[in-house]
Amino acid sequence: MQAIILFGHGARDIRWREPFDRMATLWREQHPTTPMALAFLELMQPSLAEAIAGLVDAGATSVRIIPVFFGQGGHLRNDFPVLLADCQAKFPDVQISAAPAVGEDPHILQAIIDFGARELT
Repeated sequence: MQAIILFGHGARDIRWREPFDRMATLWREQHPTTPMALAFLELMQPSLAEAIAGLVDAGATSVRIIPVFFGQGGHLRNDFPVLLADCQAKFPDVQISAAPAVGEDPHILQAIIDFGARELT
């Protein structure tokens, strides 16, 4: 079974998480047959390993991680590969892969441009 993780940075202010919770709700409404979890790099729970463990316990055999970051900064270039390798070692029977940062996708960038244009009207 395939599953997905929306992976964010995390923050001290719990309100920072609200858009992630809304994305999780939207995912579950629109893709009810594909399990998903949220995970955070730091300061919030669950961690990436905890999220993968929960999905594996639910029967996932393949997990695709979507980094909800705008760019490939230090966290994604340095910290994330270490976390990913640790998770792959911890769950050797699970196919774990990662997409590029969402901010690298031209459709996401266009959505932001479209949002800005709507704000002018």
